[in-house]
Amino acid sequence: MKCLLGLLSSFEISDGVITHFLVSSGLAREGNPLMAPLVGNVSFLVLKVVGVLLCVFLLWRLYKRFRRATMIVTITVVVFYGLLLAWNLGLFVAGLSLI
Repeated sequence: MKCLLGLLSSFEISDGVITHFLVSSGLAREGNPLMAPLVGNVSFLVLKVVGVLLCVFLLWRLYKRFRRATMIVTITVVVFYGLLLAWNLGLFVAGLSLI
């Protein structure tokens, strides 16, 4: 579980950094309408870090009581963010080739 939570944290923060770069460079736009006004500001990255730390804390607490369900949810979220990160990395690499 610790490994999954570490992956979740690193995927989420990496996604935030890459999204910040892509949007501020004009190579992409934020797909989440709630986060779109924040991208490009330091508050976006702070919100990403605080949000992932809160999620990791809650998942860890829930894991102590509901191991199987929490493991399934955590794996699902890690896979989702892994795919999202792969998508953003593809945009990043494509954007670098345009520069």
